[in-house]
Amino acid sequence: MPEEITLRLAVVQTTMRDDPTNTHELRAGGAEIRGFMHQAAAAGARLVHFTEGAICFPSKRVLSELGPDEVGASDWTKAQWSVLQSELDQITNLARELGIWVVIPSVHQLPQTRPHNSTYVVSDQGKLVARYDERTLSTTKLTWMYTPGTQPVTFEVDGFRFGLALGLDVLFPELFTEYDGLGADGVLVSYATNRVAHHEHVAVQARGCAVNNTCWISFAVSANPDGGLASGVVDPRGEWVVQASEDGSPGLAVAEVRHSDVTQVGREFRRRTRERIGS
Repeated sequence: MPEEITLRLAVVQTTMRDDPTNTHELRAGGAEIRGFMHQAAAAGARLVHFTEGAICFPSKRVLSELGPDEVGASDWTKAQWSVLQSELDQITNLARELGIWVVIPSVHQLPQTRPHNSTYVVSDQGKLVARYDERTLSTTKLTWMYTPGTQPVTFEVDGFRFGLALGLDVLFPELFTEYDGLGADGVLVSYATNRVAHHEHVAVQARGCAVNNTCWISFAVSANPDGGLASGVVDPRGEWVVQASEDGSPGLAVAEVRHSDVTQVGREFRRRTRERIGS
């Protein structure tokens, strides 16, 4: 029998910070991420996956050009872009030092237009190898804050191909079907919310996407003191393999992802059936 291909994956939930104008918050966010990178490397992880807005999940009210009492177009000149870039540079350098891959969502600045809400993929050589820009965007994000992305993105690590999903992408099964067609063995879903009670269904949808596409799902969410929604890894049968603390505290969970659990027979069946029914 051929040797089993496995990959040790760490998924993290980090503290919610929402003020990109606050230098202290940005530096604290970067420091927390680097601390978890050290933990992941010590646990033998090859890849560590962080949640949406891991350094900072910008608040629509903090950035509103109308002031915090009224939501309006975001004034991104308020953001401390140089501090954010410094933290990202330190994360990239640490990935090289530790020899691990890092998937780190962050705001991506664009010239003369609103930024993307993005996910960066940093290799174990400390190189930026891919960037995914959230495509779906909530009404608030689209109206006041961000420029939407347009393309799926995949990358490969140690014989595994992963797709990327961010924010409300998780609510759109067709994006996961697209990654199935692109041969993804798993999808790394990064999602942030400070209203856990209204978003518990998101984890259910992530599990459904795993089952429907016979793929692994890494589900990274923000830490929340209310608990109820935790980062974790879902296997191709839709079962949680591991989860971080459900009490909402920052934490890390590590899982061994197996290539043999991704059934190519199922993928081919879905491809043929979709062609036959014209979907």
